[in-house]
Amino acid sequence: MRAVALLLAFAAVAPAPVAAPAKPEYVQAVEFAYYLYPRALWERELVWLKAIGVRTVEFSIPWNWHQLPAGDFDFTGRTSPRRDLVAFVKLLRKLDLRAWVRPLPPVPGWLDNGWPAGIVASDTRAQRGWLKALEALLATQTASHGGPIAYVEGRGLAIDAALPPAPVTAISAGDPSALARSRQAIASARGALLWSDVEDALYPAGWEPGSSLLLRRGAVGLSGDERPAAIALRRDAALLRHWAPLFGALRVAVIRKPAAGKLPEGVTATEVVSAAASAVSITNRSKQPFHDDLRVLDPATRHTLIVPGVTVPPGESLWLPVGVSIGPNGLCRECSNFSAAEHIVYATAELLSIEFENGILAMEFAAPEAGEVVLQLARQPVGPFLAAGKPTHFDWDDKTLRARLAIPANAAPGNRVRIGIAIEAPETSAFFNEARRLVIGQRNPVATAYSSEDVAARSRLRLPEGFSATRTVKSPTEIEYVVSVPGDAIHGDWVSLALEADGMLLGRARLQLFRPASIRLMEAMQIHFGSETELTPDPPAAPIEPKSGSNLEISIRNNWPSIETFQVTASGEGLEFFPPKTEISVGAIDERRVPLRVFAREGVEGLRDWRLHVSGAASLDLPMRVVLVPRGRTVPWTADLDSDGSAEWVLESQKVRAVFSAAEGGRWLEFNWKDTNLNFLPEQGAFGAPGAVEVHAAGDALEFTGKDWKRTVRLADTTLTFEQTTPLPADGLAPDKRGNIAFSIAHPAPERAVYTLR
Repeated sequence: MRAVALLLAFAAVAPAPVAAPAKPEYVQAVEFAYYLYPRALWERELVWLKAIGVRTVEFSIPWNWHQLPAGDFDFTGRTSPRRDLVAFVKLLRKLDLRAWVRPLPPVPGWLDNGWPAGIVASDTRAQRGWLKALEALLATQTASHGGPIAYVEGRGLAIDAALPPAPVTAISAGDPSALARSRQAIASARGALLWSDVEDALYPAGWEPGSSLLLRRGAVGLSGDERPAAIALRRDAALLRHWAPLFGALRVAVIRKPAAGKLPEGVTATEVVSAAASAVSITNRSKQPFHDDLRVLDPATRHTLIVPGVTVPPGESLWLPVGVSIGPNGLCRECSNFSAAEHIVYATAELLSIEFENGILAMEFAAPEAGEVVLQLARQPVGPFLAAGKPTHFDWDDKTLRARLAIPANAAPGNRVRIGIAIEAPETSAFFNEARRLVIGQRNPVATAYSSEDVAARSRLRLPEGFSATRTVKSPTEIEYVVSVPGDAIHGDWVSLALEADGMLLGRARLQLFRPASIRLMEAMQIHFGSETELTPDPPAAPIEPKSGSNLEISIRNNWPSIETFQVTASGEGLEFFPPKTEISVGAIDERRVPLRVFAREGVEGLRDWRLHVSGAASLDLPMRVVLVPRGRTVPWTADLDSDGSAEWVLESQKVRAVFSAAEGGRWLEFNWKDTNLNFLPEQGAFGAPGAVEVHAAGDALEFTGKDWKRTVRLADTTLTFEQTTPLPADGLAPDKRGNIAFSIAHPAPERAVYTLR
C-alpha cells in the first residue's frame, strides 16, 4: 500500500524542466509580437508559453514603432506601454526564456514593414544609427551575460548572440496541417521550428498595415482562452521539452519496409537514431485510421524490430520511442541507478518524458489511442504499476527481463497520460509533504520527510536562484523549511525544489508561484472586437449611477494554503464608498466577494479614478475607475482602453456603449448592449480608414474632424446617429438579432445613418 501511495503522489507531480543542455539543440520558438499585445497581458502569456514547454520567444523590433517623430527612440514605454522593450526583455530574463531577435525590417504584417518614413533599405547610415541604439540596450542582455538574448537574425546587430539554427521551418498555428508539418520538420532533427499566429494580434491605433485589419485571431484569445489550434503547439512543446537536447546526436535512418511493401496512402514514417535514444515519427494524413505493425531499425542490434499494433488516428502524428536509454544519457537526467543496457525497447504511444525518484520509474506519454511500452530491465520491478492514476497489472518475462506495461488512452486535448512502476525499494528516500504552491514575497513552510534519521541529517534543500530557506528539525525524520520567495517573482511561474544527500537526488517538487491575493472588479467593462473577442481594460472600469449609487463587488482570491484575513479600503476624489473599509477572512485557496456601494458628489460624471487598498495577508494598492452615467443622460469619456498609447472615445448611456478610435479615420469599434455584454459590430468595426482624426466632446455627442469632412455622432438612449458633412462611407453592416435584442439600421440620407439597439 505504501508503494501505491508513493506512485499516486509521484504521478501527481508534473515533470520538472530539464537543465540547460549542451549544444547543438533543436530550437522551437514562438513568435511573440509584443507591440501587438496589450502590455498588461505580456506576463500572463509568457508564463503560459513557458508552462507548456516553450523555451524560446521570437520577435521583431519595429524600427518605425520605437523611433519617435522627434528623432529619439522610446524603449521604455513613455509614449505607449507597448513600446516598453526594456520591461519586455527583463520579463524574459526573469522567466528564464530565450529571445530570438529580428532587429531590422521587414516586419511582416506591420505598417510599412517597419521602415520609418523616408528611410529605405539602402540607407545604411540610418540603419547604423538604429542598430547602435539597439546595441546599447541589448548588449548586456545576451545569454553570455546571463540574459535572454540567445539568437539574432541577420548580422547587423553587433552583440554577442548566435544566428538562429538553420533551416528554419515557419508554421502558423492556424494551419490545419500544423501538427503534421511540424513533425516533418522535427523528424529532420536539425534547425528550428518557428510558430506564428499563436496569440491574438491587436494592432495599435493607426499602425495596422491595412484599414480593414484591426484584430488578427490566433490560437489563444486575448482573454487567455485556448482554441483548438493551440493543440498542435502544446503537443510539440511537451515533446521537445525533453527530446530537444538529444537532437544533436540524432540522424535520419532508412526505415524498414512494412510487410505489405509500403505504408498506406497518406501515412508517412521517419526514423531517427542515436546511441542514447531513437524514435519513429509517424503521421497519418489520410481520412482512415492507421493500425498495423511497424518494421523499424533496432539501434542496439542493427536488426529489424517489429513494433506491433501501432494505431494512428486520422490527422494525428506520433513520436514513438525505440531503444531509448533509461540511464542519464537519455531523456532522464536523474536515472543514474540504471545500467547502460536498460532501455525502452519500444512504445506505441508518444513518449514525452522519463523520471526516476525514490525507486519509482515514471513515464509520460501522449496517447490518443491505447498503447503499450516494453522495458528492458536488469531486475524485476518490486512494486505495483500505476497507469492514469490507477494500479493495474503488468507482464513480466523472467527469461528476457522485459516488462510490458499498458498505456491507457486519453481523449482530452494533449492526450497526456502518466504511468509509473516501482523498480526497486530505495535504501534512502525523501519526500515533500503536500507541497503544491509558494506565495510570492512571503515565507512559506515546506515540510519534508525522510526514510531515516541519517538521511535527514545528510540532506540539503536545493533552491532556485534568488530563493532562500531556513531549516527546522521537527523530528529525527522530519524537517520543515521556511522558503522565502523573492518579491519580484512572476505570478503563475513554476519553480523546482529538490532534496539531495551526498550529491544524489532524493525527491523533488514542482511548485507554482502565486501572489498573496488576486483581485478582480466583477463589474469591470470589456472592450469587444466582434462577438467572441474581449479585452478588460487596465485599470478596470465599471459604470455606475452617480446619484442613487450602484453596487460593485470586489473578488478576493486568497492564494495562501491557509485561512487569511484581508482589510479592504476604497477611496477616490468626488466619490463616496459604503462601507469605506471592510475586513474579510477568506479560506485557503478560496474566493470571497466584498460588496461596495458607490456614490458620486453632485455634478460629478464621466470617468473617475479611485484606488483599492488591500492590507493584512496581502499588501496591494490598485488603480480602479468608474464611469458615472446619470439616469437618462449620455456621457462622453475617453481613455486608452487597449494600452496602445492612443486613447479611445466612448459614448455611454444607461443601456448601451459605443466605442471609437481617434485614429483609423475615427473607426467605430463597438456597439454594446450592456445588460448582456453583446457587441453587434464585426471584429474590424465600421468606418475604418487610414489616418488620424481630431476628436472632442460636444455636450452629449462626439465630433470627429478629418480631411475635408466633419462627423457628429450622438447617442440618445439606445439610438446612435451619425451625421457627416460629406456622404458617409459604406459601413458594411447588416441588421441582426441576438436573443431578444435587435440591431436595426437606417440610412435616411447619404450624409446620415441611424443605428438602434432595442
